[in-house]
Amino acid sequence: MLLDPARLERPDTDIRHEPFSFMIAHGQLPDEARSDLERDFPQYSSAGFFPYDASDCGPSVNELVEQMTSRAFSAAIGRHLGIEGLENYPTLVTLCRLLNRRHGTIHTDSKSKIATALIYLNPMWPDTSDGCLRFLRSINDIDDMVAPELKPLYGEFAVFRRAENSFHGHLPYEGERRVIQVAWLTSEEEKARKTKRGKFSRAFKKIFGKLDRKVGADRDRNASHPD
Repeated sequence: MLLDPARLERPDTDIRHEPFSFMIAHGQLPDEARSDLERDFPQYSSAGFFPYDASDCGPSVNELVEQMTSRAFSAAIGRHLGIEGLENYPTLVTLCRLLNRRHGTIHTDSKSKIATALIYLNPMWPDTSDGCLRFLRSINDIDDMVAPELKPLYGEFAVFRRAENSFHGHLPYEGERRVIQVAWLTSEEEKARKTKRGKFSRAFKKIFGKLDRKVGADRDRNASHPD
C-alpha cells in the first residue's frame, strides 16, 4: 500500500487544533515507490493546479490518488481533524507540477472546501524557504507561522480543516513543485463547478502560458487573497 493510514500515527506527526485544525505528517510514502511516482507524474507544461485525469498519469500515481480518496483514508483524516463523516463528502483531486511566482499567496480556501490534503513528491528541494508550505496566524504576515514550514519533499503530507482563519501560503517560487491535492467538498455541484473552472484554466494556460508567467511575478511576499 502506498498510503497507509497507520503511518499517520508516527510519533513525529504534528496535530494541532489552534488557531485551526491541521496535521503535518512526515514519511508518508515508501521509499521503494519513489522512482515509479516520479515516472508516472503527469508532464504538465503549464504552472498551477489542474483537475485530475487518470489518462494523464501512470499507474502508481493513479493508485496513490485512489488511496488518498478512499473512505478509509478520509475517515482517518476526519478523526484526526475532528470532522465526523468526512468520508461521505465528495473529493476533488488536483495536481501541480510547476509553479509561477504569483502562486502561494496567503488564503484560507473557499467555503465549499471542508478540508484539504497535500502530499508532496519532489525528490529534492533547494536550501531555501521559497515554496515551502506555511500555516499562519494571519492573512497579512507570511512569517507569522503557527508551525515549522514544510518543505515539499517526497512523502511529506499536510492536511487542514477549512476555517475562517485557516491561513496558509508560501513564499514566491518558480519551478517544479510536485504535489497531489485532495479537497473534500460540500457538494457534488461544487465539485462539478470547480472541475469545469480548472479545465478552463488549463486550456487557457496552454495558449497564454507566457502571459500567465508574467502576471504577479513581482508579488509582495505577504500578498493574499480572500479564499
